[in-house]
Amino acid sequence: ALNQLLQTNNFPEFTGRVCPAPCEGACVLGINSPPVTIKNIECAIIDHAFEMGWIKPEPPLTRTGKKVAVIGSGPSGLAAAAQLNKAGHTVTVYERNDRPGGLLRYGIPTMKLDKDVVQRRVDLMTQEGISFVCGQEVGKDLPATNILAENDAMVLALGATYPRDLPIPGRNLNGIHYAMSFLESWQKVQHGNELDYLKVYAKDKDVVIIGGGDTGCDCIATSLRQGAKSITTFEILPPPPPTRAPSNPWPTWPRVFKLDYGHEEVQLKFGKDPRIFNIKSTEFVDDGNGNVKGIKTMKVEWTKDKAGRWNMADMPGSEEFIKCDMVLLAMGFLGPEKKIVDELKAKLDPRGNLETPQNKYSTSIPRVYAAGDCRRGQSLVVWAISEGRQAARQVDLDLMGSTCLAGPGGMVYQPES
Repeated sequence: ALNQLLQTNNFPEFTGRVCPAPCEGACVLGINSPPVTIKNIECAIIDHAFEMGWIKPEPPLTRTGKKVAVIGSGPSGLAAAAQLNKAGHTVTVYERNDRPGGLLRYGIPTMKLDKDVVQRRVDLMTQEGISFVCGQEVGKDLPATNILAENDAMVLALGATYPRDLPIPGRNLNGIHYAMSFLESWQKVQHGNELDYLKVYAKDKDVVIIGGGDTGCDCIATSLRQGAKSITTFEILPPPPPTRAPSNPWPTWPRVFKLDYGHEEVQLKFGKDPRIFNIKSTEFVDDGNGNVKGIKTMKVEWTKDKAGRWNMADMPGSEEFIKCDMVLLAMGFLGPEKKIVDELKAKLDPRGNLETPQNKYSTSIPRVYAAGDCRRGQSLVVWAISEGRQAARQVDLDLMGSTCLAGPGGMVYQPES
């Protein structure tokens, strides 16, 4: 089971803990009964393997003499580095924070993914010959052009870290923060950094989180642990149905109402679900001293037109003021940050992600490749790992003329002869 698992997934200890498991939604058993718990099985297999000492460093027997730089040490960067090292290339991973792991270490709370699990994998990769350079931001402290000149190839695994803003009146008031800044600062303090890193703290605050995705849920759970006085989440969409709708058949991802871990914890603490659906924010209200004291909101209604498209409309008379002195914006991300992109003059696609040809990972810059959220847009850890693996495969193919690294399955595109 372990060997089968590791053939397609470098880090089942990560996906087995944080992945929402879309594979379970597509499980045949799930048509008329609970699906196979694929996520839990993956986690149990890899954890047992580590406990039994079956997972050991496996450095490559030979080296190719080729050097590859990987920028970013999130799931995509780590997967690319692991595969490239397996192929025999000398790999250096650059991370702007003081420890490797990227999103896995700083974006996902410890209660969801224990950081000892991340460090265990990083230590294993180091023993296999991968080098990590931390505390140096490429594009700021280290010129990307210099790193490219020193290597045979460069993989950009930058993530999608440019957050979506909410430009309504009062946006510049104190007390309004991006969700990822909140989560990252708390994780850095948890790692032993000075309390100066804790720029956003929810203790004794009335917290409103705008956005109902995974990041918003992580903010709920973190705010609770910091001692928030109250926690409310705004979700502009309507609540999902309790069971699959006719328009959401198996094997598509089931869009059904559920309580995630953060919602359950708040319900246990405060006695109610923190989510408010069908609501939008219209103005952040000033307390007179430049701090936010609440949000003016309005209910919205969703209807379908004749073509089946959803339309949102305001509901007059539904205006409400909701008190808060801390707001976290968790509305997703718009693409990668632009320092490295601008320095390399790499082309972006219409969505603001790094542009690559279809089914390929090469950017508009020779010898530079892209993988993960910076290429496909914000997505899941399992997709990031897959992207890193396939980008590494293309790098190996371009450097060596052939590759033994695993493909994605299905149709494999061979270079033209």
